[in-house]
Amino acid sequence: MIDGGWLSARLDALAVDATHPAWLPRLLLASDFAFDTLRQVPGVLASLEDRVRDPRPPMARWQPGEGGMQRELRWFRRAEGVRLIARDLLDLDRVAETLAGSSRLADACIALALDDAVQRVSARHGAIRDDCGYVLPPVVFALGKLGGGELNFSSDVDLVFAYSGGGHDSDSDGDAALAPDAWHARVVRHFAQRLGETDVDGFSHRVDLRLRPFGQSGKPSLSFPAMEQYFQREGRDWERYAWLKARAVAGDVAAGEQFLASLRPFIYRRYLDYNAIDALREMKAQIDLEVQRQDLADDIKLGRGGIREVEFLVQVVQLVRGGREAGLRQRGLLDGLAACMQAGYVGEAAGVALRDAYLFLRRLENRLQMLRDAQTQALPLDATDQWRIATTLGYEDWSGLRAELDRHRDRVAEEFSHVLAPRTRARAADSMLTLWRALAQGSADAVQVEAAGIEVGQALMERLRALAGSPGVQALSARARTRLDRLMAALLDRLRGRQAQDDEAALAIIDLLQILLRRSNYLALLEQQPAALDRLFELARGSRWLVQRLVDQPLLLDDVFDPRAPAPPDCAEIAQLLATVAGADDPEAVLTALGEVRTSLRFRLGLATIDNRLPAPAIAERLAAIAQEVLHRVLDLALVDVVRRHGWPAGAGPGRSGLALIGYGSLGARELGFASDLDLVFVFDGALGEAETDGPSPVEGQRFYARVVQKLLAYLAVPLPGGRLYEVDARLRPDGAKGLLVTSLDAYAAYQRERAWTWEQQALVRARFIAGDAMLGAAFTATRAQWLAQPREPEPLRQAVADMRGRLRRELDRSRGDRFDLKQGRGGLVDLEFLLQYLVLAHSATHAALLDSGASGDLIAILADAGVLAGEEGAALSAAHASLLAAALRQTLDARPRTVVPDAGIEAARRAITRACAHAFGEGAP
Repeated sequence: MIDGGWLSARLDALAVDATHPAWLPRLLLASDFAFDTLRQVPGVLASLEDRVRDPRPPMARWQPGEGGMQRELRWFRRAEGVRLIARDLLDLDRVAETLAGSSRLADACIALALDDAVQRVSARHGAIRDDCGYVLPPVVFALGKLGGGELNFSSDVDLVFAYSGGGHDSDSDGDAALAPDAWHARVVRHFAQRLGETDVDGFSHRVDLRLRPFGQSGKPSLSFPAMEQYFQREGRDWERYAWLKARAVAGDVAAGEQFLASLRPFIYRRYLDYNAIDALREMKAQIDLEVQRQDLADDIKLGRGGIREVEFLVQVVQLVRGGREAGLRQRGLLDGLAACMQAGYVGEAAGVALRDAYLFLRRLENRLQMLRDAQTQALPLDATDQWRIATTLGYEDWSGLRAELDRHRDRVAEEFSHVLAPRTRARAADSMLTLWRALAQGSADAVQVEAAGIEVGQALMERLRALAGSPGVQALSARARTRLDRLMAALLDRLRGRQAQDDEAALAIIDLLQILLRRSNYLALLEQQPAALDRLFELARGSRWLVQRLVDQPLLLDDVFDPRAPAPPDCAEIAQLLATVAGADDPEAVLTALGEVRTSLRFRLGLATIDNRLPAPAIAERLAAIAQEVLHRVLDLALVDVVRRHGWPAGAGPGRSGLALIGYGSLGARELGFASDLDLVFVFDGALGEAETDGPSPVEGQRFYARVVQKLLAYLAVPLPGGRLYEVDARLRPDGAKGLLVTSLDAYAAYQRERAWTWEQQALVRARFIAGDAMLGAAFTATRAQWLAQPREPEPLRQAVADMRGRLRRELDRSRGDRFDLKQGRGGLVDLEFLLQYLVLAHSATHAALLDSGASGDLIAILADAGVLAGEEGAALSAAHASLLAAALRQTLDARPRTVVPDAGIEAARRAITRACAHAFGEGAP
């Protein structure tokens, strides 16, 4: 406690009268630094009220005097420091504003000190200029809290000096010329003296230059090319952490920010960087050892539940995922935490608790430092100091403040333990580690493996040994090999008490690990996070298709391990993501990007199917949406390529291409599967087809459209890392494989009117415009509606449809014994399609709504509304369609044939479809 005499003595020492602020005693109680400044620095006390209420940035109050730059900087920083303390005490600034104010003050002092240093060196040695004669100023990068704009009151400033290229090989232009590195070294020396040297006036800011490349043994300043070379060859994990917050604060700021943009691939990996978890964990372990060695348990920065743990929690998300998600690349901790919450990587409750704890800890940290301008985060032991800090923070006593502090630290420590606490391995895997190493060394056989409780087949045994002896494993570093050993032990552990699919799952995972040997970050995740390996094992059991996509494109693991379980993409997101890769001049690059996005979208839908997060019709609809958007983009590429050589047909152009892509089958009906090809028909505007093109190599319009379609098909068939984009079946065009690849709309309509078979009219039910000329697409839609709505004789139609269905079943049905063909079997999906097509052809003349869609679910609903299907019959068919489609999608995902042993749901679906067919077709039901 402090008695009134203590405050009175301080007020008397300042010769305070009634004109001074009423809050001055509180300021003196909070800060000895403020008292010393008011007493020693001229003019601060007299202008205190105005300075504290002035909302302008620090530089607006800079008034250089005649005391020399070094003294003026120190006085300026002290006066502005008192302002920050007072604004905090008076609640004029919140914590974040105090931190930002400290950062702006440091920025101003750094800029002033740099200008002074450059002037002094240039006065004797001249300036460094580029090849055009322009002066090349240095660049000062701020790292750490200053880089993030969240500097605490009495922190040192972590700075790195650099300079851009262009003049780095030329000496300065003065009488005593210096080489660039020597010139910049002198600037750094003068700068550090002006800013950080302690004299009778104290210091402005302590300067720490040890984070530069090569540390204390490195040059004080490097050129940008030299820094880039360093980070490419020498950059370490802790430097990625340090440069995450880097900001150009003085000198050639624009050039500095451009350099930081070029450094982004070093800081943020393109893939999910799970190695960052280990790196940060190791850094925290070193900090914990230092805390124990120096007994720093009450250090609110480094101790348990302290500021550093909050920083690590946020930065691990940024480093792991920032390469893929630009929104996470935030310099400030609070901005970074908000981005993690918005992206779903930190839950709302946890995020709010971490934010509140961080703000509390940072405010307390500032008050500890404001007391005597000491660079400390340790809680005071002196009872008087404890009382002064607690009282000015609004607590009745130290115990009240301490209780609040402990509550926040406990919550931070709890969150930290979930993510970055030291890892412990389950003992259950220790014996498996020994077994795996014996297998790797060739000293274990199948008998020993079975003795460990694992019944593996010969194929798995051979694959395990092959992996252990593979060149990729032999080339691993010791650390990576240890990681793989632990991962394989965990995999073997999961094979105990195996299920029937586990051998196949393990084989699939081993294939994937063979690929991942070159991506140690994913090995790190699987080894560190048991839940990740469990998830991968579950995926391998349920879907060989998904695992094969992982082998083809390992970056898809990001979707598997995303803790947010992101929602499956809807049609709007699909269109948006695929549209972003259009427009590049390089077709190969566009196709590759399209392939990556397409695979990622399909993969996410596969995960949603496995996890039952979407009904099967919605999955099929979105798969069709992906194909449709890809066709849009690839058609644009094909048009650009052909137009570059031949020009446009007269009357055609970018907004009126005269070509339309018509989707048939599952694409047209929006019921695409994971392995479906695309049934396409190509039509062009007959009038444009008669015109000649206007390019360097003119051709007639019909040939132009044929070449566009040929180019489109070639692009779709280009081999890509994840496989070609799509297989295309164009045999549904007029006259089939014997007909022209591209047909005019008029000829297409004439064919439908004069020569089309009934089965071709059925196929038209599921046809729709997909991509290309919207005007021509509308004309096709009108032609389709007109032809489908033609009145038909019921009996010949019924007989023709039943005959064709019977023929297809005889040729294509793979049902055998107890196995049912989901597609072609009796009561399967094709039976339902034929039923609906028959009903559309029979009733669309009187029920125009049947012309609006070819999707099975839509048609069932329309037919039920029209009374063609009874209410119960419609509901039964809708459920049957969803059940069979779901089973078909799952078979595709597991790369299995479309035949299954029917369960109760499938049997119910078969009965519903068979009953409806019998009702529609009578005794002639196929």
